[in-house]
Amino acid sequence: MKKYDVYGIGNALVDIVTEVKDDFLAEYNVEKGLMTLVDEDRQHELVNAIHLPTSNMQCGGSAANSIIAVSQFGGKGYYSCKVAKDDMGKFYLDDLKENGVDTTLTFDTAPAGITGKCLVMTTPDANRTMNTFLGITSTFSKEQVNEAALKDSKYLYMEGYLVPGESGQEAMKLAKKMAENNGVKVAMTFSDPSMVKYFKPQMEEIVGASVDLLFCNEEEAMLFTNKDNLDEAREELKKVAKRFAITQGANGAMIFDGDTFIDIEPYKVSAVDTNGAGDMFAGAFLYGITNGHSYADAGKLASLASSKIVSKFGPRLEWHEAKEVMKHLNP
Repeated sequence: MKKYDVYGIGNALVDIVTEVKDDFLAEYNVEKGLMTLVDEDRQHELVNAIHLPTSNMQCGGSAANSIIAVSQFGGKGYYSCKVAKDDMGKFYLDDLKENGVDTTLTFDTAPAGITGKCLVMTTPDANRTMNTFLGITSTFSKEQVNEAALKDSKYLYMEGYLVPGESGQEAMKLAKKMAENNGVKVAMTFSDPSMVKYFKPQMEEIVGASVDLLFCNEEEAMLFTNKDNLDEAREELKKVAKRFAITQGANGAMIFDGDTFIDIEPYKVSAVDTNGAGDMFAGAFLYGITNGHSYADAGKLASLASSKIVSKFGPRLEWHEAKEVMKHLNP
């Protein structure tokens, strides 16, 4: 028996979630709908220009959101990341532990520096735009990979946002090799179209010959495979992923279980914020398949959970909301 369902590696970012209008993005020359890396001064400029009382802070980062979801549904997750010995770093670690996620990080042993922050701006059309100052997580490296915890996990889960940094790439390669050498399955998410668009060679190198499970959306699937339609893209993905899930927004998702394609129906909701939908889908799906559920049932759980996320602000469910979602899987 493995101690952990999922061992995750990724950026540790304090998410600052807020609402803005489209004209704000235009005025401050922010590229809508993408994650953009910025320096601290630029992030301060935007934060100061936004009425922050409407904001919400949570520990985040793509993989962190997914690992917290695993925990909320009743699974056990471990997260390796890097924060600084500052107020935001303490906030991050406290929030991670409060959500039942294990980590070897402690505030006392955290290095000096600045903890990363992600400004998540949601527009009235429910689109999410992120400006990220990586801070100390830009130096996430092989040193943060905990081999003992990784070996004691059913799945390794890696986020694509680690790809831009050379040390992040090396950490991903090491973790993947450790997992493969110890019978731990490897799951990965592309995280954002910009990661595939601007770092495709690096992404291909990380994926290598194959991963056990890949998460992406339609745009990422087509960018990675150089195909202009989803039918061709999904056939091409079979060459690099034994199994995969392609999220399709309001149209649900498409899952390849290694043999057949499974269409996952969407749950109709009124979307107010798409931030975290893909992270929630991955976390709920990983919980499902590591806890005895079929790919079809795990897909239904993931679809329902992500529909709940887009109908509220922020990338995370409340604990009671997660329990409500679980009732649909186990009525």
